[in-house]
Amino acid sequence: MLKILVDIDIPYIKGVFEPFAQVEYHKGSDITNDKVLDADALIVRTRTRCNEHLLKNSSVKLISTATIGTDHIDLEYCKSNNIKVVNSAGCNAAAVMQHVFTALYALANKKGLELPNILNYNSDKKKILGVIGVGNVGSKVAALGEFLGFEVLRCDPIKEKEQTISFNRGEIKISEFQDFFSLDYVLENSDVITMHTWLDNTTRGMANNEFFNKIKNGAIFINASRGEVVDDESLMRNLNRFSGVILDVWNNEPNINQQLLQSVDIATPHIAGYSMEGKINGTVLSVRQTAQFFDLDELKDFSITPDEPNTNFISLDDKNICEIAATLENIFPIFEEDLKLKSNPQSFEQLRSNYKYRREFYVNPRTKTTNFK
Repeated sequence: MLKILVDIDIPYIKGVFEPFAQVEYHKGSDITNDKVLDADALIVRTRTRCNEHLLKNSSVKLISTATIGTDHIDLEYCKSNNIKVVNSAGCNAAAVMQHVFTALYALANKKGLELPNILNYNSDKKKILGVIGVGNVGSKVAALGEFLGFEVLRCDPIKEKEQTISFNRGEIKISEFQDFFSLDYVLENSDVITMHTWLDNTTRGMANNEFFNKIKNGAIFINASRGEVVDDESLMRNLNRFSGVILDVWNNEPNINQQLLQSVDIATPHIAGYSMEGKINGTVLSVRQTAQFFDLDELKDFSITPDEPNTNFISLDDKNICEIAATLENIFPIFEEDLKLKSNPQSFEQLRSNYKYRREFYVNPRTKTTNFK
């Protein structure tokens, strides 16, 4: 009989596979080699390191992660051992976008910083938003930034290359090209820099002393991608150059840098993507992809309907910075999460595991409702 090991903290999944498989649930960090030896599939999150140490001599054929990232999985080892890996690309992109703008406007309102809003959209003093990494998350952040009145600078060498290839193949027109900028140009010209890059050997520690020295004084720095893209010591040395620093992700989670934690303006325990909609998307994708792999017809169109409909349809058209901040914080009281973490940093993992999933917001941009997909 098919055997599946599931991270117990993946929501809405308990009972789904039981009619078709033997299912075991474990904490992500408690999934070990002896447990996976006779398993056919693993459904995990970032807390399970899927490498040779975990997978050696096992019968695992599929790893499905209910996350957008795969840096917790040794892809080369899996490929060489015929283990298929699937992720939940884009599942929580709107939730991370929500975190970025809630934190940004909350910070600006608290410290009296100038940010754009619809009321001053035509201001001569445009604020520039630099988005580093323009995948599912970064593209949403860029789109909402432009709607709010930011001039957006996108930096993503891979996306830029893909765009050129698509043009050469005749798949897009020159009029559909999106502007991309070099990393140096984005760092030197942006008032707000937000990180949404992948994590690999090319991005690990990319935000180092040289990186921060290129950022203009008074900028705001946000990281909601992976903690490892930032060198903590370099950031600490450059804190006085920023008007604000917002971090959701950290090196060495859950044993994070305590000094850095207390020094940043807004700190959250890796919950930027923790919306109910995002978690539902991640679970649905994991179930469907597992069903597809093992040919479980009854689950190939699996879906989840929340008990309560989402009523967070908001307008930002006629609001100033204070009103935008209040609207977004009413949905996501981010300073409460900041206080919880800074007051009890040893509870990082507990705060993350017990976080009550918030609902996402949908912005009404004059003519239609969207979450900038």
